[in-house]
Amino acid sequence: MIDRWRVFIEEIKSVVDEDRILYSVPMKEQTSIRVGGAAKMLILPSCRKEIAEIIKMLYRMKIPYYVVGNGTNLIVSDEGYPGVIIRLAENYSDIKVDGSEITALSGASLAAVSNIAMLNSLTGLEFASGIPGTIGGAVAMNAGAYNCEMKDVVAETSCIDEQGNLLLLKGAEHDFGYRSSRIQKEKLIVVEVRVRLQRGNISDIKEKMRYFNECRREKQPLDLPSAGSVFKRPPGYYAGRLIEDAGLKGYRIGGAKISEKHCGFIVNTGNATANDVIKLIEYVKERVFQHSGVMLEHEVKILGG
Repeated sequence: MIDRWRVFIEEIKSVVDEDRILYSVPMKEQTSIRVGGAAKMLILPSCRKEIAEIIKMLYRMKIPYYVVGNGTNLIVSDEGYPGVIIRLAENYSDIKVDGSEITALSGASLAAVSNIAMLNSLTGLEFASGIPGTIGGAVAMNAGAYNCEMKDVVAETSCIDEQGNLLLLKGAEHDFGYRSSRIQKEKLIVVEVRVRLQRGNISDIKEKMRYFNECRREKQPLDLPSAGSVFKRPPGYYAGRLIEDAGLKGYRIGGAKISEKHCGFIVNTGNATANDVIKLIEYVKERVFQHSGVMLEHEVKILGG
């Protein structure tokens, strides 16, 4: 592995500028919940060609990798990640408008794309304006809120597979489900998203976004670091209600705590470790199952360890 890494380190410099290749990067600085050890390497590509070349190289050399956006749905273990993190965020975030369609590179934030839609009197993305994270990650997991999901607006997605080949997904080819998609199942990397919206009134769109964001501020613990909603919604139930009914509101392990504002969130009270968070997730699953017979499934990704 050491020889493989040495070769990779030398070869990657011919694809990506050295100032965009970082070593031993603490993942607590790259995730919204602010926990996690160091990744061996973090790369910041600037174009689709670079992403494809990086993936081809990693595949050929059998070096593990993981793609992140803003790290909003991710918990990295305290031991870190012994591979390459490819970050697609502000370094890969151009947004273009063409009539009633918006094309965005996968690192563009949902907030930015929603705001561009509003400024161009395009309706349909208001629900996403307060969802943290990038559009690429949102499409991969079919993120949603307020009875809307990304599948309602996504027309086309350009992806790269594990061998570095480009794929174009249209409509039903995405195989969207609840917090899932073909992209997730086949471990594809989203590089560009085209959404199809409708013409609307800018004042109405702005008011809808204001209302949704006010609801989010009232109901979610936005004042403390978190990874967002931790658990998928079980059919016929709400995860937060099941957790509260099991008597776990405010329950904590180390610096990780079940939010008293919304029990579906685990917050970092300031000194949490990834181990604290992971132990709390498992404890919640056990207690909820004992209390209600429902086995919760976490939707956050746990990496490394």
